[in-house]
Amino acid sequence: QVQLVESGGGLVQAGGSLRLSCAASRRTFSVYVMGWFRQAPGKEREFVASISWNSGSTYYGDSVKGRFTISRDNAQNVVNLQMNSLKPEDTAVYYCAAGPRNSRLPSGYDYWGQGTQITVSS
Repeated sequence: QVQLVESGGGLVQAGGSLRLSCAASRRTFSVYVMGWFRQAPGKEREFVASISWNSGSTYYGDSVKGRFTISRDNAQNVVNLQMNSLKPEDTAVYYCAAGPRNSRLPSGYDYWGQGTQITVSS
C-alpha cells in the first residue's frame, strides 16, 4: 500500500507559479505511474499530468500543456508538479495519485492523496 501526501498548495496571483509535491510512504513508490488530477466545484475530476515509473513517458491535459511540468525523484519517493503561468481557471483541489499504468482516467489509479487547494486570483 502507498500513502500519498500533497504539499505546496495555496493562493497565487494569475500569471504566477506554484510547485506542488507529493510524498509517498514507501520505496516501492518507484514501481507506480504517478499522476496529478484536479477537481473544481461542480466539475468532474480532470486529468492534469502523469509520469511513468522511469520518467520515460509524460502526458498532460490539454488545458495545462506548455504551462505545467511533472517530474519525479524515485530516490526520495516524490513526484512534483511545476505550475507556471497560472490562470483563474486552474483553481481547484489538486490530487496526487498512483497506479499501475499511464492512464488519463481517475479509475486507473489505486492510491490517492488527500488533495491540496490551489486558488488563482485575478
